[in-house]
Amino acid sequence: MNTLEIEIKAFCNDMEQMRKKILNEGGSYVGVLQENDDYFNHPCRNFAETDEALRIRRSGDMAVVTYKGPKLSEKAKTRYEREVSIDDPAGFQAIIEKLGFSRTGSVNKKREEYMIGEILVCLDTVESLGTFVELELRSEESEEAEKDIFELAEKLELTNFTRKSYLEMVLDKKDG
Repeated sequence: MNTLEIEIKAFCNDMEQMRKKILNEGGSYVGVLQENDDYFNHPCRNFAETDEALRIRRSGDMAVVTYKGPKLSEKAKTRYEREVSIDDPAGFQAIIEKLGFSRTGSVNKKREEYMIGEILVCLDTVESLGTFVELELRSEESEEAEKDIFELAEKLELTNFTRKSYLEMVLDKKDG
């Protein structure tokens, strides 16, 4: 099964107001997480050029490795994604660094999660970047999923979208 992650992201200046809108749309609170992400680049190809990502995410006692393929849509951040749980993130990082992968950057965020139907709604406070709303759906059918996500975005009155990843924004800020 080729599961796609369909996601859109918008800047958010008023998190309290957004919480109210989410609850008014029938959202249910899932929980809050602290996520610490380290991104790595391949030794023989530049993931920034190929639009791919390899990440180790640590959240509480859990850790996952995520591979994200290139974006497949012009509207949303639709891409193939595969995650695998790992028990020893430091050990895994040591292995891939021995294989030539290099750490390109880190993203640290507090994520407050809600569900509206099948759509995961995340209120993210990202270190050094600010606050954002992400709408995410996993599906094998990208067009219908994109339609559903943009319909919810309209109901939540989201307007200031970005297709950049948090890592891209962190690196842009660092270079700027």
